[in-house]
Amino acid sequence: MDKARKKALAEEWKNRRPEMGVISLRCRETGEAFLGTAKDTKAAFNSVRAKLSGGLHPNKRLQELWKQCGEEGFELSVAAVLDYDDPLEDHTEELETLRELCLAEDPQAAKIWK
Repeated sequence: MDKARKKALAEEWKNRRPEMGVISLRCRETGEAFLGTAKDTKAAFNSVRAKLSGGLHPNKRLQELWKQCGEEGFELSVAAVLDYDDPLEDHTEELETLRELCLAEDPQAAKIWK
């Protein structure tokens, strides 16, 4: 790969705007939902899936349900999307607030991570 192409790809990566928001994993059998904040929802789903499939997720209840029902037993979705301007800013507080709003709306929801 030439230097110009490499530089263009690096610049594109630096200026990308990943979808930020609240991810949801809902067990179809029990209705329980697990909500987490994500600075990149696609990457967050990949990470959670890998941990659950490997039996290494720290949320014991979620891990137990995943083992019982498998991936097909869960509905994975983005519960809320954060509207933001600068991808380089820290949006942790806004994401936490958004998750708290989602938790308040769903009595069967819990945090993925404590």
